[in-house]
Amino acid sequence: MSKNTQQSTKIRCAIYTRKSSDEGLEQEFNSLDAQYEACESYIASQKHEGWVLVKKRYDDGGVSGGTMERAGLNALLKDIDQGLIDMIVVYKIDRLTRSLMDFSKIIERLDKASASFVSVTQSFNTATSMGRLTLNMLLYFAQFEREVTAERIRDKIAASKAKGLWMGGTTPMGYQPHPDPTIRGLIMDDVQAEKVRRLFCLYDKFQCLTKVEEMAQKEGITRKNKNAGLNDKATAQSEGADTDSSQPYLSQSYLSRGAIHKILINPIYIGKVKHKELLYDGRHEAIINCDLWQRVQDKLQMKSAKKRGSQNNTEEIALFKSKLFDETGEHLTPTHTIKNKKIIRYYISSRLLNGKDPSAWRLPAQSFEETLMKAFNEKVSDYVEQSTFAKQQTSIQEIKAQKKQLDLYLKDSPHKRAQVIKRINLKTDQITLHIDTALLFQKLSLPQSEQQTDMTFILPMTLRKRGVEQKLIIGQKLPEQDQALIKSLVKAHQWLNTMKQGQTFASIATQENINESYIRSRIPLAFLSPKLQKAILNGNQPIDLTLEKLVRCKIPLDWAKQEQLFMQ
Repeated sequence: MSKNTQQSTKIRCAIYTRKSSDEGLEQEFNSLDAQYEACESYIASQKHEGWVLVKKRYDDGGVSGGTMERAGLNALLKDIDQGLIDMIVVYKIDRLTRSLMDFSKIIERLDKASASFVSVTQSFNTATSMGRLTLNMLLYFAQFEREVTAERIRDKIAASKAKGLWMGGTTPMGYQPHPDPTIRGLIMDDVQAEKVRRLFCLYDKFQCLTKVEEMAQKEGITRKNKNAGLNDKATAQSEGADTDSSQPYLSQSYLSRGAIHKILINPIYIGKVKHKELLYDGRHEAIINCDLWQRVQDKLQMKSAKKRGSQNNTEEIALFKSKLFDETGEHLTPTHTIKNKKIIRYYISSRLLNGKDPSAWRLPAQSFEETLMKAFNEKVSDYVEQSTFAKQQTSIQEIKAQKKQLDLYLKDSPHKRAQVIKRINLKTDQITLHIDTALLFQKLSLPQSEQQTDMTFILPMTLRKRGVEQKLIIGQKLPEQDQALIKSLVKAHQWLNTMKQGQTFASIATQENINESYIRSRIPLAFLSPKLQKAILNGNQPIDLTLEKLVRCKIPLDWAKQEQLFMQ
C-alpha cells in the first residue's frame, strides 16, 4: 500500500538556469541550454521517485547572482508560492544565488510552500547538520567570489581611469568611441564638438540655463545620436532628457536644461577623466579651453550658491569673486568643499586647478572676508572723516547726519559694502585695496568733486601656513588663545610636578588612563622658555605655533634657540 502511494506521488520539478554575462547567449546552444540539459537528465534519473519536469522554463541570462531582481527567478518563486512547484533543480547552488542573505529568504519561501531544491553537481542533505554546514560554506564562498570579482572590476576601472582611459558607457556629446573596439578611447566628432563649444559660449554670455536652452533650440542644437539609438532611454536619461514613458524618445530631440547642465560640468571636455572626486589627464583631445571652462564653472557656482526660491540670498556668494588677484596677476577662484555636511569655502589660485603649485594661494574664505572687511571699515571710516567731515562741512548738524550715514553703511551687509571694492591685490607682505570712490560717496550721499580719484589702501599683512591652508594676519594681530595648546601646557606642568615626587611615566599613564607615549610627547611643553609660555597663555603666539607643530618637532633645551625657532 505504501509502495503504491509512493509511486503515485508526483514531485513537480522546475529547472532554473542563470548566466552572469550575456556573452555567448546568442549562440544556438549556450550555457543556459547546457545547464538545462544536465538538470533534465538528473530529473529523468529520479523518475522512480516520482520526479516530473514541468514544461515552463525559468532562465536568467546576463544577470548577476548578487541580486534578487531577476525575471526568471521571480517567476519561479511566484509559481512556488502558488503551489505549482515542489522542487527547484539547479546545476550549481550559485546559479540560484551568490548572497547568503538572499538564500535565506529563498529558503524561507520554499519552507512556507513545502518545497525544496537540489543541486545537480553538489551532493548534500540539508536535513542533517553536516549538510547544512556544507551548504552554508558553499554559499559563503560563492558570496566571497562575487565580492572579490566586484573589487577587481572596481580596481581595474580606477587604474584605467588614472591612465586617462575612457571606460565606456554613454559616449559624451562631442565625441565618438574609437573605431578600433580594442582601444578604450574617444575621438572628437567635429560637428558635435562645435555644438558643445557653442553651449559653453552661450552660458558664458547669458549665465542662465533657461536662456541657453532657448537659444540652443533656436539654433537647432540637438543631442548627439539624434538619428541613431532614438529609442535608447538610458542614453536619454544620461543626457538629462525627459524620458516619460508616455512619450517616445524621438520627440525629445532638443537638449533640456538638465542635459545642458551635465555637459557644462563634465570635465571630459577639458581633456580630463573623472573617477569619483579625482581628475586625471585623459588621452582624448579637449574640446573646451581651460579659461572658458573656468569662467563657466565660476558662474555656475555663483548661481548654485543661491537657495531655490530665494530672492535675496547673496550672503552665500563669495564677496571678492573676480576681484582677488595674486602677485602674478592671476585671479583667485572661489571654490568649496563639504565636510560633515557643512560647506567650507576657499579662494584658490587658478593654477591649482591644473595641479600642485607651491607658490599658489589657498585662503579660507570666511575668515579672510571677515578680517579684510573689518580692515576695510576702519580705512573707509578714517578716510571719510579726514577728507570730508574735517574739510568740507561747516555745520555740526550736517557732520552728525553724515556720520550717522557712514555708521549705517559700515553696518550694512558685507556684500553691499564690498560693491565699492574694484580690485584686491595680494602679496606676501601686503594687501592693496582699490576703492571706487565715486560709488562710495554716492552710497554715503556725500558731495563729490571732479578731481576726486579712486582710493588705494595698502594694508600690511603677514602670511602664515596652518596645515594645507594659508591664513592672513592683516594689520596688528589681536590676541587669540589656543585652548588646546594652553590645556596641554598646563597638563605638562602637572605631570612634571608629579614626576618630581617620584612617579613614572607608566604610573601616570595608568592613573590618567592614557598611553605613556602621549605623556612623553606633551611633557616637553613644560620646558618651553618663559617668553614662549607667556605668549601662549596670552594668545600672542605666532599663528603657526600649534600643539601639533610642538608635538612633532624636537624642541631644543636652549631657550634662545626655542624663541628663534618658534617666535621668528
